[in-house]
Amino acid sequence: MHRIRAGFVIALCAFLGGCASSEKWGWYVISPTTRQGRVNIEFLLSGVGWTIALTVCCVALSIVLGFVLFLPRIPGNRWLDALNRAVVELLRSIPPLVSILWVYYGLPVLTGIDLGPFVSGMVALSLYGAAFMAEIYRGGVQSIERGQFEAADSLALSTFDKMRYVIFPQALRRSLPAMGNQFVIILKMSSLVSVIGLTEVVRRANELAVTEYRPLEIYTFLVLEYLVLVLLLSAGVRWVERRLGADEGGAASPVGRAE
Repeated sequence: MHRIRAGFVIALCAFLGGCASSEKWGWYVISPTTRQGRVNIEFLLSGVGWTIALTVCCVALSIVLGFVLFLPRIPGNRWLDALNRAVVELLRSIPPLVSILWVYYGLPVLTGIDLGPFVSGMVALSLYGAAFMAEIYRGGVQSIERGQFEAADSLALSTFDKMRYVIFPQALRRSLPAMGNQFVIILKMSSLVSVIGLTEVVRRANELAVTEYRPLEIYTFLVLEYLVLVLLLSAGVRWVERRLGADEGGAASPVGRAE
C-alpha cells in the first residue's frame, strides 16, 4: 500500500512537471522558483492552520458527544433507546452544509449570539459527527462476545464498572478503524465551512483562483494539500491501532509461552 501511494505521488509530480513545460499551463502561479509562486503558495498554506484546528476540535467534540449519545442505550430501556435513535437519526439526516448554514445564520436569530464562522462550523460538524460516532460505539459494543458480558456479571460488577473495565476497552479497540474513517470524513467536510467565510484552505484557494484566473493549477495544489493531510491523519490512526494491537498481543504472549 505504501509503495502504491508513493508511486502515485511520483507519477503525479512527473505529470505536473511535464505540464509546467507547456505554454498551455500556468503552473508558474504556484511555482516555488518564482516570487509570485512563493507568495501564492504561502497564501494557500496560510489556511492549513484553520483546517487543522477545525478538524481537531470537531474530532474531539464528536468523540465526547458521540459517547454521550451512546450512553442512553446501555441500560437497555426501550424508551431511552427510542429517544436515542430519534436524536441520532435526526442529526444524521440533516446534510452538514445545511447544518452549518442554519447554525451560522439561524442560531443568532433565536439566541441573539453571533458564534462566528469557526464556532458555527465546529458546532454543526461536531453534532453531525457525534451521531455517527454514537453508532460506531454501539456497533463496537455489540461486537463483543456474550461471554464477556456474562463473565462481568459473574463478578457482580455494576453496569458502569462492567462497561468501563470489561466491555468498552475491547469495543473501542475494535471501533478504531471505523473511527479513523470518520475522522477523515470530518477533515474533508471542514471544507464546507468556507461558505460562511472561514479562511481555511478551500476559501484561500477560491480567493486566489478569482484573482489569478488559474483554477486548474490552484485547485490541483488544493488537492495535494488535502492528500497530505488525509495521509498524515490516516497514518496517525494506524499508529494508534498498532499500539493497541501490540498491547493486546503482548498481554497474550506470556500465556503462549507458558503453554
